[in-house]
Amino acid sequence: MARASWCFGNDQEHDLWLWDFGRPTLTRLTLAPGIDGIGVWTSDGRRVIFSSDRTGVRNLFWQAADGTGAVERLTESLNTQYPSAVSPDGRRLIFTEEAPRTADDVMMMELDGTRRVTPLVQSPFNERNGSVSPDGHWLAYEAGDSGRVEVYVRPFPDVSSGHWQVSTDGGTRPIWTRSGQELVYVSTTGALMRVGVARGPSWVATTPTLVVKEGYLANPNWWGLSYDISSDGQRFLMIKEGGADGTAAPATIIVVQHWVEELKRLVPTK
Repeated sequence: MARASWCFGNDQEHDLWLWDFGRPTLTRLTLAPGIDGIGVWTSDGRRVIFSSDRTGVRNLFWQAADGTGAVERLTESLNTQYPSAVSPDGRRLIFTEEAPRTADDVMMMELDGTRRVTPLVQSPFNERNGSVSPDGHWLAYEAGDSGRVEVYVRPFPDVSSGHWQVSTDGGTRPIWTRSGQELVYVSTTGALMRVGVARGPSWVATTPTLVVKEGYLANPNWWGLSYDISSDGQRFLMIKEGGADGTAAPATIIVVQHWVEELKRLVPTK
């Protein structure tokens, strides 16, 4: 997240809300009819870019994170689009577009006045959830061209000059830590995995290792991220599936007070 003191999510009416960790306060960000969701922060934390079907097909919009000003439309396309990341320099938006002939593709849009859109990874297979490394040199994304969804890395922005598989047993939704020396992704079981990344002009990464065990949202068809990493790299924000044992979470919590006295009554001591 670009702002360590804020996060956002969706509600039952498919609007975006902001949560202020410092106060704490929950504030509604979007109000228009339709579905608003899958938001990402700009690199300076001043705006939120999101996907919305308020004008028909789900395209990209942004607005100020403090709620001031009008919502601005960024794209006009017949294809469904959703954002996945903003480059560290704040100049480019990485997003996914669902096209009739090429399925899901990783795309890039210039966040200047031109709003120029360029395909980054485009094939008949699904490529989603692109993310640029903090040093701006690498693009991580997921793709299903091998028959199973895996995480890959390419040079950025010259994506045609290299191609490496990162995950070894399936993976989705790659995110870089702030240092750029770790790439985290979700395994097929819902566990969080990590690879160490060496600094330098060549791609060198370690074997994936477990960070957080399974039990979290792992739907491979999920559009957008199902977790995030705090700006200091010390905490994860995740979606838990059901209860701690994988069953549905209880609807109520029962609190028992003065239980020691009740125990004495039921089991008197001699």
